[in-house]
Amino acid sequence: MSFRLQPPAPARPNRCQLFGPGSNTKLFEKMANSAADVVNIDLEDSVSPSDKDSARRNTVQAINEVNWGKKTLSVRINGLDSPFWYRDVVDLLEQAGDRLDQIMIPKVGCGADIYAVDALVTAIEAAKGRKKRISFEVIIESAAGISHVEDIAAASPRLQAMSLGAADFAASMGMQTTGIGGTQEDYYMLREGQRYWSDPWHWAQTAIVAACRTHGLLPVDGPFGDFSDDEGFRAQARRSATLGMVGKWAIHPRQIALANEIFTPSDAAVQEAREILKAMEEAKARGEGATTYKGRLVDIASIKQAEVIVKQAEMIAAQ
Repeated sequence: MSFRLQPPAPARPNRCQLFGPGSNTKLFEKMANSAADVVNIDLEDSVSPSDKDSARRNTVQAINEVNWGKKTLSVRINGLDSPFWYRDVVDLLEQAGDRLDQIMIPKVGCGADIYAVDALVTAIEAAKGRKKRISFEVIIESAAGISHVEDIAAASPRLQAMSLGAADFAASMGMQTTGIGGTQEDYYMLREGQRYWSDPWHWAQTAIVAACRTHGLLPVDGPFGDFSDDEGFRAQARRSATLGMVGKWAIHPRQIALANEIFTPSDAAVQEAREILKAMEEAKARGEGATTYKGRLVDIASIKQAEVIVKQAEMIAAQ
């Protein structure tokens, strides 16, 4: 391991990020009262060009007036290739109060994209005397984004989270699919006449997790388009959690409970983690660097794994 240790990711629950369009004011109270850890009010894809201005005004008003509780409150601005993003940033920072926690930047292709938004945000914060420093989250949803994922992850100290946007990513890569996440029918291996489906998103997720863990960010899985397929959502969420992602988007309220279920450590997993930590403490007292637990070797690396689970459980319980 490098002598430059990996910085820790932000200590906040991020099991589920619930999205809702800024053009639909009826959803704001429901989002605020939901069980999602993070709320993302959307000014981008779910808002038509003719509704951009009103959605922005709705969002500013909601930030100022709705009781968002302890949730992380984020707004997805429009892409830097649009004529809308600068006004999103200016109005949010000049008109919305300190309850706003974060800005989500979509379709990020390189570190310079983050620099551009950071420069504007920093200038407005200084001009308006804002005391709360806005953080960033970004979406990787293009060939350029995944190619420059390391550069993006290191682009700004404001950056806290990174997600994979499967639909636009697939389009940018020229993938022959219209599905958003999940298993792709034609992405399979054939052996002895039997089909075996693998995960076409695995390599991109792994690249995002590695970049995030290197730079102290939260890696988050993006949307699962078929919100009627609970088991498909669970399957993808379990894969994402196994790879190191901390949560997943919900594009429909029914997906909130599913995300929380998968990304909340089970009682059994937490108990086992605590037992491993105890076993290693006893081994350390004996002057040993490793020991056995339920017939398997546990060592220093096992402590780190167990600590991740226990810390996550304690953070969720403290909400």
